[in-house]
Amino acid sequence: MSYTPDFHERQQAGAAAKKAMLEKFKAAANSPALAEREAERIAISEARKAREAEREAVKEAARKAREAELAVQAAREAELAAQAQREAEEFAALRAAEEAEAATRLAAEQKARRDERYAARKASQKRRRRGL
Repeated sequence: MSYTPDFHERQQAGAAAKKAMLEKFKAAANSPALAEREAERIAISEARKAREAEREAVKEAARKAREAELAVQAAREAELAAQAQREAEEFAALRAAEEAEAATRLAAEQKARRDERYAARKASQKRRRRGL
């Protein structure tokens, strides 16, 4: 004949098993090895955060250096553009002065030829009047 536990015994055995499992879990949770592993994880996490902050600081410094370099380059390009503009304006002014001088010279040459023709015509008329 086999022994069959009644309901109360099964209930007590289940409660004892739950209590044993809870005690086992509490013992594992309070163990120094777990605290040591947790401290190690925290130290690793802090080191990771420090490395990440250092990388961010290096990136920020590189970004600021690049921005400063770009600002210097932009200023240099602006100065070169301004110089090119001044040179173009000087060239245009010089060319305009040369063109004005050439126009004045041409006008003077044309006036001299016209005056010459006028004088020749008057001289011819004078000769004809005297010769008649």
